[in-house]
Amino acid sequence: MTAFDTPLTITGPYRQPRQLLAEQSIHGHSSIHDDATAAALELTGAPIEGPTHFSQFDPLAFAVWGPAWFERGCISSHFQTMVVDGDEVQASMTVSAPDDVTIEAHKPDGSVVLTGTASVGNGGPPTALASRLAAQRTPGPLWILDQLTVGMTSSEPITSVITSDDSNGPHYPFSLRDKLDAITEPSPWYASADNRWGRAILPFEMISVLGHKDGFSFPVRQPSVGLFLDLEVRLHEGPLFVDEPYDIVHTVVGIGESRRTESFWTRTTISASGGGPVLASVLLHQGVFKDSYPHAPRPEASAATVTG
Repeated sequence: MTAFDTPLTITGPYRQPRQLLAEQSIHGHSSIHDDATAAALELTGAPIEGPTHFSQFDPLAFAVWGPAWFERGCISSHFQTMVVDGDEVQASMTVSAPDDVTIEAHKPDGSVVLTGTASVGNGGPPTALASRLAAQRTPGPLWILDQLTVGMTSSEPITSVITSDDSNGPHYPFSLRDKLDAITEPSPWYASADNRWGRAILPFEMISVLGHKDGFSFPVRQPSVGLFLDLEVRLHEGPLFVDEPYDIVHTVVGIGESRRTESFWTRTTISASGGGPVLASVLLHQGVFKDSYPHAPRPEASAATVTG
């Protein structure tokens, strides 16, 4: 950390994150990462999954905190501009104090891809998403998420594991090896035991995959198409390891709505299989496009209902 009052900004090189979710299937239908589905929603292209960008911050965070980043690190981000395969993205981290670190990623034209915070340990000010969740307003009428309630939790822990060569299911139809062949910031620590922990560790972006590969057990009406709006990954007692089974529990912690989407927040805890302390947690704010659900009222129908 700097001993001066002047903030220090560390900037990485431009990278081209890869799309690995073109074949993703959610509840038996294609997702927003499919070109045709994205076009039907009038998007400029099929976006790359948000967690992919987290890898570009790992070298920057390691320069600031060293190995502690992979043990007790937290990255908390709000996604602002979609990125498609072939786009260039640059990550930067600004350190103002040991517990005051902000992050940003942008394209060459200046479009902001994401903003947020990074930290190590549980102290310090609220993360970017803790503040956003606290500011969540009560939503209006819901048509896709009307069966969800805050506090709803998965009934039993789901045991989940990421191996080197197995596909991670229809939600993430690629293996860890596939990811490591495409990752923007490769490290031998992800594929071998040649590190301080003596085992291959999961990249930050794969912790979200571990937590969500088996899907949610919550009643979201289908067919509908979702996207990640905000994502926070926190290691409490890390790192997490390849080939290690973990218990996954999801809890709804917020519900929201905007002009185009209904949305819900989930906090996912990751613990050692069979019980034990929480090793990591993932806070996800997921939006669902209103236009993707055929039974949601269109704006003109909504107006007629209100005035009628």
